[in-house]
Amino acid sequence: LPLCAAGMNAAVRATVRVGIYTGAKVYFVHEGYQGLVDGGDNIKPATWESVSMMLQLGGTVIGSARCMDFKEKWGRLKAACNLVKLGITNLCVIGGDGSLTGANQFRTEWSELLADLTKQGKITAEEAKRSSHLNIVGMVGSIDNDFCGTDMTIGTDSALHRIIEVVDAITTTAQSHQRTFILEVMGRHCGYLALVTALACGADWVFIPEMPPEDNWEEHLCKRLIAQRERGSRLNVIIMAEGAQDRKQKPITCDQVKNLVSKKLGFDTRSTVLGHVQRGGTPSAFDRILGSRMGVEAVMALLEATPETPACVVSLSGNMAIRLPLMECVQVTKDVTVAMAEGRFEDAVNLRGKSFQNNWNTYKMLAHVTPPEVKSNINIAIVNVGAPCAGMNAAVRSAVRAGLIQGHQMLAVYDGFDGLANGQIEPITWAQVGGWTGKGGSNLGTKRHLPSKNIEQISLNIAKFNIHSLIIIGGFEAYQGGLELVTAREKYEELCIPMVVIPATVSNNVPGSDFSIGADTALNTITTTCDRIKQSAAGTKRRVFIIETMGGYCGYLATMAGLSSGADAAYIYEEPFHIRDLELNVKHLIEKMKTSVKRGLILRNSNANDNYTTQFLYNLYSEEGKGTFDCRMNILGHMQQGGTPTPFDRNFGTKMGSKSVLWLTDKLKECYRHGRIFANTPDSACVLGMKRRSLIFQPLASLKEDTDFEHRIPKTEWWLKLRPILKILARYEAVEIDTSEVATMEHIIKKTGEIKGGKM
Repeated sequence: LPLCAAGMNAAVRATVRVGIYTGAKVYFVHEGYQGLVDGGDNIKPATWESVSMMLQLGGTVIGSARCMDFKEKWGRLKAACNLVKLGITNLCVIGGDGSLTGANQFRTEWSELLADLTKQGKITAEEAKRSSHLNIVGMVGSIDNDFCGTDMTIGTDSALHRIIEVVDAITTTAQSHQRTFILEVMGRHCGYLALVTALACGADWVFIPEMPPEDNWEEHLCKRLIAQRERGSRLNVIIMAEGAQDRKQKPITCDQVKNLVSKKLGFDTRSTVLGHVQRGGTPSAFDRILGSRMGVEAVMALLEATPETPACVVSLSGNMAIRLPLMECVQVTKDVTVAMAEGRFEDAVNLRGKSFQNNWNTYKMLAHVTPPEVKSNINIAIVNVGAPCAGMNAAVRSAVRAGLIQGHQMLAVYDGFDGLANGQIEPITWAQVGGWTGKGGSNLGTKRHLPSKNIEQISLNIAKFNIHSLIIIGGFEAYQGGLELVTAREKYEELCIPMVVIPATVSNNVPGSDFSIGADTALNTITTTCDRIKQSAAGTKRRVFIIETMGGYCGYLATMAGLSSGADAAYIYEEPFHIRDLELNVKHLIEKMKTSVKRGLILRNSNANDNYTTQFLYNLYSEEGKGTFDCRMNILGHMQQGGTPTPFDRNFGTKMGSKSVLWLTDKLKECYRHGRIFANTPDSACVLGMKRRSLIFQPLASLKEDTDFEHRIPKTEWWLKLRPILKILARYEAVEIDTSEVATMEHIIKKTGEIKGGKM
């Protein structure tokens, strides 16, 4: 495993524990392929405890090294011999495309290697027969997300966390001094990190290898920077991938751009090369969950592998675990390089997959297009509803700018539906939303009140301010309020306008979407806190922490934080628990204290159970654990709603904001009758949500059936399928895994040689 990336340890931990759970014998190979060649102490049995406290560590605990020996036939012979002697026939490889290609070569040569070893007398015919086939499963660990077919490679999200921390710090100083900043991020052949960073910080220009700038880019760049300053911006940010190049494939360097800007424009310009900072640090919650899910899927794939199935990589598409043929992915990854070398840049972007294209199109629209001179005479209002969460401002910013680019007038509604009723409505401009992407909370202000008691006032103001369509950004109240407005259309004609609800809440409980803006930031906050608490427990020993998370009746945060911080249990409303379960959990912890891992972490969702409160659980565990462990209780509270939005939430918010405006623009054209807008069909009021693999619009009315209004949650929740993983990783026996959605092998190269799949 030559490279290292944050989140690899989560994958190692899950592979080991699920492997042991299924009854397999699991070995660590230390120092990558070098360890495989050298054998001896480099290949050691792994135990349950040996992967404890690993989740929060960056890099890889088992070490990794680039290995020349494995590239030689004699090296692979030695490696094969070491595996045969230990009876190892399944290999799980975490690495970049180089490591994975090597693994595949090893597999194709396997029978030939065994024949040679038998001939040389290194192994017996009996041993060769016992190890006649080698199965291989790959997981992609690489921070530049350059492996085609996979949505997110392990480590990419953590690298973005590091980059965004730096960008946020730099923009504050640049703003004070009116500077231009050039930031170079990693990615020799792939512009993913640079592109997402540019989206997440609203950069003025991005250089990526897949899409070099036009021939006279120097002039364009200077014009853009001047235009930004004239619009009132005090700083310029330029993001460069280290592999940046022009159309003739000549490298474009940081210094070159710096000299251009400072000489031609006289702007005070600074450049920063981020380098290896991006590989390190604590893995983000997303990477830990990704790593854990991939680890589980890898073990499943190995157990189901036959000599006939091709070597596969496990990957994530949207939020579904999938398996892809290893060599097809490697092939497509190579095709991108070829396309770039031959100057077929459009193809290069398309080969990268759907997500890369979406990111590129969103970036192009928000950064490159100037608002038209001719206005559309359409007014679109934006309102924030419910509790504040990180990422709301990013959605508002991109909606405002996308609307202005369409020629619309954008209106900001302050303080939720109350503001709509009280007429707190003002036009909002391009410059006003500058720098909003990285701001937490809600700049427009938000209230939990629903519109029903003010419907009359609201419809009067919609007429008065001439509002033609409405974007509602918020949590369950945004969805419920949207429904109330739709219901009131029968009585109030003013409400017959297109509407769209963008889910934004830490609880992730909005029907119609697998994810909501803000949940990722909250999850990272909880995870970091749990890490610190576990560290404290590791010092004191024999201590169990009981932590209460937010989320109302929705157990998403408790479950996901349980996965990412390695909890022993997570109590939630959706999975009822009784006195027998509690007894089992206590016994489990008492057993755990006999091992070398002398600490416990229990999460409880705030409304998990009316009678078994957090205080009750604390009392129960304290009493039952007397003499074995002591307990502490933490209620995390409102810190979960605050903080700077994570790269995921900035990006998600940015995409949702611009997508909603484009959809409304089309809807408004459909609903235009006799000089006015009239929208009365169910599909003119939708929730924009992430479903499995794509962003889709679903009518508010159609989601009613799937909603439990009393508990404010959707009736079907995809993440409940991840709960068994939580239990297995916490060492419970006999857990039933729902394999109804077992990941089948998907092909990414169609017969025509085109690609499907890609990132969200």
